[in-house]
Amino acid sequence: MPKYVHVVAHLTPDELEQRYRKADDPVERSHLQIVWRLSRGKRVREVAEVTGYCANWIRIVARRYNQHGPAVLADQRQHNKGAPSLLTGEHQQQLQRVASRKLQLMAACGLAQRSESRMGGRTGRTIHPQRGWEYLKRLGLSLQVSRPRHHKADPARQELFKCELEDADPTDPARLSSRKGWNSGRWMSIVWA
Repeated sequence: MPKYVHVVAHLTPDELEQRYRKADDPVERSHLQIVWRLSRGKRVREVAEVTGYCANWIRIVARRYNQHGPAVLADQRQHNKGAPSLLTGEHQQQLQRVASRKLQLMAACGLAQRSESRMGGRTGRTIHPQRGWEYLKRLGLSLQVSRPRHHKADPARQELFKCELEDADPTDPARLSSRKGWNSGRWMSIVWA
């Protein structure tokens, strides 16, 4: 047997429709559409077919609207604080002081694991090694290492090559190279500058 949901008349169906048509937030718009259709006497299954929400969620939205009015139809996710932080502000400052002193190329690999063990010792909780790396990134610390150079590289020749490359004409046919090869079951001719 089809189920109807009773909707308290905080707003008239016309006011609900007007708010639904003018809503900018997609979550609020969907919730207003649900309540508006229910206030017009539609069944839960019919509203579910039109809105794409399951019958249980439609009943939840209607119950919220009946208990608290139209204010709860807006997106409520901004009120979700999330999980509490593993480290207090003081612990984060200590970690930043220690990490910024020890953040060097050689020690960087084990720093996240050491910070994780340090965090676990201070908080008295078991902390996964990934949390150590996440806290280091949150504190603005990252590995930025210059690109390694070949031991036989000649810096003077590299600079000369860069200058010649900048001065050269990009449309010069002498700069174009080509290669023929077998690719994806057919012969390809590739030309690049």
